[in-house]
Amino acid sequence: MEESGYHRPSWDEYFMEVCNSIAKRATCDRGRSGCVIARDNQVLATGYVGAPAGLPHCDEAGHQMKKTVHEDGSVTQHCVRTVHAEQNAICQAAKRGVGIARATLYCRMTPCRTCAMMVINCGIVRVVCERRYHAGSESEEMFRAAGVALEYVHEETQDYANQ
Repeated sequence: MEESGYHRPSWDEYFMEVCNSIAKRATCDRGRSGCVIARDNQVLATGYVGAPAGLPHCDEAGHQMKKTVHEDGSVTQHCVRTVHAEQNAICQAAKRGVGIARATLYCRMTPCRTCAMMVINCGIVRVVCERRYHAGSESEEMFRAAGVALEYVHEETQDYANQ
């Protein structure tokens, strides 16, 4: 018998909830992100933002900030101590011998340029993001050109610490 007012989540809602739970393990307060890679309604791999195994995390050692100068002359700062959630999920799949071709990747915001290139080369066919990344336009263009479907749960841009 179904509970009154109960809403069974769609598969996308379900995997995004799992993604947000995984994000709670992230070790960088600038963007506690998580990632789920799924196919045929089954989780294949997960990842969260954190330093490489055995190295100090931002939450322990602080951020390792680097400046990037863009073609238009603008300068942004990025923490390079951590591996992104998408990269960690892809690495987990590779480490465990799990094929992720034709899968869907769920993440908190538009993957960065590097993550987008990895997603494309892994054969992932669909990316579902909770929100937009403030510097995600180049990734959006690459996904379009490569034929990777990109969807957003919410259209607003994700806010995170020290953006």
